[in-house]
Amino acid sequence: MSPVKRMLKDWGLAVLIAAVVFLAVGLLQDGPDVPDEAPAFTLADLSGGEISLSGYAGRTLVLNFWASWCGPCKQEIPEFARFHAAHPEIAMLGVAVDSGDAQAVGRAAKRFGIPYDVAMGTKAMVGQYGVKTLPTTVVIGPDGQVQRVTVGLMDHEDLLRAVR
Repeated sequence: MSPVKRMLKDWGLAVLIAAVVFLAVGLLQDGPDVPDEAPAFTLADLSGGEISLSGYAGRTLVLNFWASWCGPCKQEIPEFARFHAAHPEIAMLGVAVDSGDAQAVGRAAKRFGIPYDVAMGTKAMVGQYGVKTLPTTVVIGPDGQVQRVTVGLMDHEDLLRAVR
């Protein structure tokens, strides 16, 4: 076997092992410890108003914790935007975490093309939802019960499954 083929084989094996370890760690990692009933919150929106969980009563809410510096968050935002356009009956709220002030978050939301509501996450609220990893998405049913929590990237199909 030529040295180049041997090197490619070795690197390929190393990459495969790394991918398996990465996936195993992700699957074994505990998700957020969210109570069955969604914790109430009131957050500042980007214009200085307030957004609260009670404002979504009677509707399914997709609550997405994201940050402007988070690569996977930026990857999933177009999928969330597409889902939002296709399913206006489902409320969506992006909760910006550690992304600067409202002006910085507003610029990021515009740059990333976020068409749904965005609020400024607080440490208390993020803690109530047990968010330790971004992105994290919580689906809250019309009755205020947490239906699903997903840590990591979601696409349009994942969102469809999550709200069903």
